Amino acid sequence: MSFTKLLVPTFTQMLNAMSGWISKAELQLNESESKNLMSARLASDMFPLSTQVRFACVQAYEAVSRLKKEEFTEVRNALLEEGRNAADQPGTISDAQVRISQTITMLNALSETELDTETQSSLVHELPDGMTFDLTAEQYVRDWVIPQFYFHTMAAYAILRHEKIEVGKADYVAHMFQYVRPRT
Repeated sequence: MSFTKLLVPTFTQMLNAMSGWISKAELQLNESESKNLMSARLASDMFPLSTQVRFACVQAYEAVSRLKKEEFTEVRNALLEEGRNAADQPGTISDAQVRISQTITMLNALSETELDTETQSSLVHELPDGMTFDLTAEQYVRDWVIPQFYFHTMAAYAILRHEKIEVGKADYVAHMFQYVRPRT
């Protein structure tokens, strides 16, 4: 299994989609509404939109570092800190777009096999609360990275819908239109 060929397109197509949703929101909202959008959340105990965007980006950075067996980058660390503090400092739509763009640029700079490691190689995944998972690279990608990435991506999409932003399924799966048969 090529983790690079699985993760890079998955991350980039959905990050591009998220960027598109946020662009649509910016066009649909007045200045005051745009300013408040990044603080929007679905429930009081959930992270706001600004955190969902940043944590989706964090998943991409963490996967790259873990699969390459390297230390986390300063960009990843900054994203994580920004996300954790987003309730007090949500940032702007423009800030979110910059973070998405930086993440896509990082992903596009990877070689075609840069994340490819033995599927059964061991990987330790520690959470901030001290919980530690012992996984193979395959388990990490399948059971953590992809679900976590989509969790934050889908939460961002749901927040935008909740805030009455006119985005729909076609915006969520915009990458699929490259596969449409002609005349269908």
